[in-house]
Amino acid sequence: MTIGTQRQFRCPPTEAVPTARTGLLTPALGLRGVGALRLCAAAEPLRPAGQRSGNPRPARDYNSRDASRARPPTGCARSRRVRERPGVPPGSRSGAGATGRQDEGRRGVPARCCGRHDPGVRKPEPQNLPTFGFLLDIDGVLVRGHRVIPAALEAFRRLVNSQGQLRVPVVFVTNAGNILQHSKAQELSALLGCKVDPDQVILSHSPMKLFSQYHGKRMLVSGQGPLVENARALGFQNVVTVDELRTAFPVLDMVDLERRPKNTPLPRNDFTAIEGVLLLGEPVRWETSLQLIMDVLLSNGNPGTGLAAAPYPHLPVLASNMDLLWMAEAKMPRFGHGTFLLCLETIYQKVTGSELRYEGLMGKPSILTYQYAEELIRQQAERRGWAAPIQKLYAVGDNPMSDVYGANLFHQYLQMAKRDGAKELGAGGLQQQRRSAACSCVSILVCTGVYSPPEPAQRGWEPPFHGHRDFRFHPGLMKASHVVNDVNEAVQLVFREEGWAL
Repeated sequence: MTIGTQRQFRCPPTEAVPTARTGLLTPALGLRGVGALRLCAAAEPLRPAGQRSGNPRPARDYNSRDASRARPPTGCARSRRVRERPGVPPGSRSGAGATGRQDEGRRGVPARCCGRHDPGVRKPEPQNLPTFGFLLDIDGVLVRGHRVIPAALEAFRRLVNSQGQLRVPVVFVTNAGNILQHSKAQELSALLGCKVDPDQVILSHSPMKLFSQYHGKRMLVSGQGPLVENARALGFQNVVTVDELRTAFPVLDMVDLERRPKNTPLPRNDFTAIEGVLLLGEPVRWETSLQLIMDVLLSNGNPGTGLAAAPYPHLPVLASNMDLLWMAEAKMPRFGHGTFLLCLETIYQKVTGSELRYEGLMGKPSILTYQYAEELIRQQAERRGWAAPIQKLYAVGDNPMSDVYGANLFHQYLQMAKRDGAKELGAGGLQQQRRSAACSCVSILVCTGVYSPPEPAQRGWEPPFHGHRDFRFHPGLMKASHVVNDVNEAVQLVFREEGWAL
């Protein structure tokens, strides 16, 4: 089947096998264990027309010692399908909406609105109604640390029309989580010179709103920043922070000699038991968080007591942001929350002999995160009065593991759902209110963040798999549909694909 000028792959029959080593619930598919999904292992993501793909390699469990590894896309030149239009100089912005926008967004010019529709603004002409939307990563695509990437400003000059409105629906999907949703929207508004609404921003833990079966439980929350505010915004009303737990049981934190109690306090018997663990992002003092989380899991929520044997299955654990690395101002990537999760999993395995189980893993590349993003795209289109369904999503990111893998995995899920009539499930197996209108999700990899094209001497070298333990390694899912220099080239590529003026 062909959509536009891109050829879609076809998947062999999908086999979903539950696994005993993970308690991860994949809400989008209603299955136990993301690692158990053998989703079209030999298939490849969307490819440019005329581009030949290599022979697919068989899928395997990354945990096996003889596991092969993925090779990232070679080169960061403009995609083959990016061709200049006749009579239009390269890099020019011709067509509707290009004139008079060069000076917008500069100092002294009012910020344009990228969010809700102003009723006073006339509706777009029918031929300009979008049938596609953007899922934009933030770190490494739009910003590096606190500095905006210049190409992002150019991209948004193309995305916003002369009335100051977005020409297509846009949602910002980040694996960051140590900030409030409205604060992230304000930060993006200031950096991009374009008003971003909070409901356009998806943080790594945003889909936890769907896990209502845990909202009433007493949860230990780990991370940094506005932890309690974020937890309550997600629906968790009874939370205990790691610092509060350390204050209640000071003898638990013994690594830092300066923080050890001078006197042994009396044991407490008035502490309400903890019923689950909520991991929202990387903490500041890793040794303290790792120790106290382990204490809670090993004591079945009563860290002031001891048990003869560690309970298993242990208390429910919900986690977000699986990124092993992320890109800031430094020349090399920084540790992400995925590194912290790796430490926790390794310690738990070593101490108990069993594997740490997750009731939910959120953030890219989780399918649930992309379902959540598609729903916000749909709501945004409805607010703008765009009647045509959004049938195609373009996911732009800088991380092959989280952005490319996630977009390709979601694309396979959409294909499987449309072809086989698979049920679309929400958290805990709850049926979604709407079926997905999207037919495809195209992955676009940029070279301004984690990913950089390999040097000639590295062409034969295959990098290690940086994905989470519960996501099996599939070579096809690591290959982007397009590799471009930056987000501005990504927007131009999409507009050409959709026949829109630049």
